[in-house]
Amino acid sequence: MKIESHVLSKGYNPEWSEGSVKSPIFMSSTFVFRNAQEGKRFFEIAYGKVTQEPTEQLGLIYSRLNNPNMQILEERLALLEETEDAAVFESGMAAISTVMLTHLRPGDVLLFSNPIYGGTHHFIHHFLTSIGVIVRSIGVLETSDEIMKTLREEGLSDKVKMIYVETPANPTNTLFDLADLGRLKDVLQRECEHPVFYVVDNTYLGPIWQKPMVFGADLVCYSATKFLNGHSDIIAGAVMGKTEHVSAVKGLRTFLGSMMSPHTAWVLTRSLETLYLRMNRQGENAFKVYEFLKGQPQISRVLFPGQSDDARQRRIYAEQCLGAGAMISFEVRGGEKAAFAVLDALKMIKLAVSLGSNESLAQHPFTMTHADVPDDEKNNLGLTEGLIRLSVGIEHPDDIIEDLRQALEAIV
Repeated sequence: MKIESHVLSKGYNPEWSEGSVKSPIFMSSTFVFRNAQEGKRFFEIAYGKVTQEPTEQLGLIYSRLNNPNMQILEERLALLEETEDAAVFESGMAAISTVMLTHLRPGDVLLFSNPIYGGTHHFIHHFLTSIGVIVRSIGVLETSDEIMKTLREEGLSDKVKMIYVETPANPTNTLFDLADLGRLKDVLQRECEHPVFYVVDNTYLGPIWQKPMVFGADLVCYSATKFLNGHSDIIAGAVMGKTEHVSAVKGLRTFLGSMMSPHTAWVLTRSLETLYLRMNRQGENAFKVYEFLKGQPQISRVLFPGQSDDARQRRIYAEQCLGAGAMISFEVRGGEKAAFAVLDALKMIKLAVSLGSNESLAQHPFTMTHADVPDDEKNNLGLTEGLIRLSVGIEHPDDIIEDLRQALEAIV
C-alpha cells in the first residue's frame, strides 16, 4: 500500500478490541501478565538485560514504558518518516531535550543551526551550557569545509557529539543544506573516538515535503503539536530514526517520565489520517498567499522556501525539498508599530503562536516566540521587528488573502 493508505491501519487489528474500527483509548496504568515468567521476560527486554528476538513482541508492562495507543502511534509515525522506529512525548521540547540529554555530556560540543526555534535556543543556551556542554552555532552561509576549519582552529573537532539542524529555520524559512551537513558528520566521525549524532528538526516540512534520513540524519525530531496533529488541541512531540538510536532515547524517556499519555496518542493517531489532505491543501493555499504578498507595497520582503533570490538557497530547495510547505514570513515597512497594526487588524486569521494548524495563525517572532534571543542576534539573522510569521491554514485561499489585504491597509 501507499503510505497514505497504510497509515490508516498500521499497528491495529479490530479483532483485538471487539471489532472496533478505531482503537479505543487504553487508560490503564498497568497490564496483567499471563504468568510470572512472561513478566520476567518483558522486564529483561525493557531494561536491555537480554536481546529481543527478531520476531518477538515486547509485551505490555506499565504505561510509563509502553501503552497500546502509544505503540500504534509510534508505528504509524515511523511509517510516515520511513524509519525503523519512533518515540512520542508530551511536547516537542520534551522530544528535543530528551534527544540532547541522551547523548550530550559536560565537555561535549553541540553544533546547532541558527536561527532556530526560540524554545530550543533557550534550552541550548541556558540549560546545556549550565551543565558544561559547549555550544557553537552554524550559519546558513557556512559550508562543511568552513565549519571544520573553524572547529580545528578552536581545538574542538574531536569533541563534537551532535549536529542539530532545523530547516527551514524558524522563522526566516532559511534552508540549511542537509547533504552538506551529512558530509560534515562523516568527516567529524573520522576524527572522533565517539559517535557523532546528526539530528534534524523536521517540523516545518515533514514528513511529506522533506526526508532528512535520505541525507544521513540519525534522528528526526518533531513538535507533533504542529502539522502532524493540525487541530490546535494537543501538545505533543516525536522522534524517529533507526531502532538503535530511538531505543536510547526511549530509555531516557522511561526515567524522565515524559512519555505521551494514552489520550494524546489517540488524538494524534486520529489526526494522522488526514495528514496528506491537510498538508497538501495548506501547501496549495500558501503558494497563493505568497503570490499575493510579494506584490504588496507595504511589504519589503517575503520569505518562502524555494522563492529566494539566492542561487544557493534555490539549489538546496531543488535538491532537498519536495514542497515549500505552509509557513510564510514577511517583513512590513515600519518595524514593530506597523507589524502590530497588521496583526491587530486581522479578522479571520488568529493572532496566536504555534503553527501547522487547520486555522491560519500569525504572530510576531521578535517579541513573542523568539523574545529570549538577544536583539542583536535576531537582527543579524534577519529576524527583524517588522517580521510577521504566518502559518497558512485550510480555509479558502481567497478569504486568507482578503484578510491579509485589509490588515495591510491598517499600516499608516
